Amino acid sequence: MKLPISKRLLCCAAQVPQGARVADIGADHGYLSIELLKSGRAVFAHACDLREKPLRRAMENAARYGVAEKMRFSRADGLRAVEPDEVDTIVCAGMGGDLIAQIVADCPWLKDKKYLLVLQPQSSGNDLRRKLAELGFGIEKETLVEDGGFIYFVICARFGNAVPLTPGQQYLPERLLHSGDALLPRYIERIDRALALTVEGIQKANDPAARERLKYYETALHEVREMERQL
Repeated sequence: MKLPISKRLLCCAAQVPQGARVADIGADHGYLSIELLKSGRAVFAHACDLREKPLRRAMENAARYGVAEKMRFSRADGLRAVEPDEVDTIVCAGMGGDLIAQIVADCPWLKDKKYLLVLQPQSSGNDLRRKLAELGFGIEKETLVEDGGFIYFVICARFGNAVPLTPGQQYLPERLLHSGDALLPRYIERIDRALALTVEGIQKANDPAARERLKYYETALHEVREMERQL
């Protein structure tokens, strides 16, 4: 029976180390955990979700695909139900970048190099990158994936080696810029267009209170275009 898992989640799964013990935060229907266990990439998965109905569906799916005995299920906010010694890899996929950043910030035991964070934001990726750096997490790798006509990115991060990011780097980090990913030109084009529209919108609003925001987005747009020229 084929698992109905998206390319986006498959990309997340591909970043998980062999033999990992995984916390799947915002597990929804459990497809990511099930894929990791069925493929043998993970040996244990703790699926957490705030909502009762999706978590119940995840339990049903785990039983259907024969991996329930290798899983634990919790209805919980973020990592509150996860024990530090039961996992080594944390996956947060399909949420806003600001929410993912808050989940990381709320879990002090993640500040240990033994934990790998695999993060796939649906929005506010720039805020997530900035907050990770502020919290002391260094980004080890970024991977692009196209799913449903949209380009997503997956971050692999670990505590330590954090580098402050300029506005432009929050949208287009060095590791992604020099990754050679075939999707990179389209990703840069999308970032450029979004930043240009944001700058135009703030300028038209002519709100004196938005000057700092305007400066931030103008700087980000200038830096992204400069990086693109150098590339």
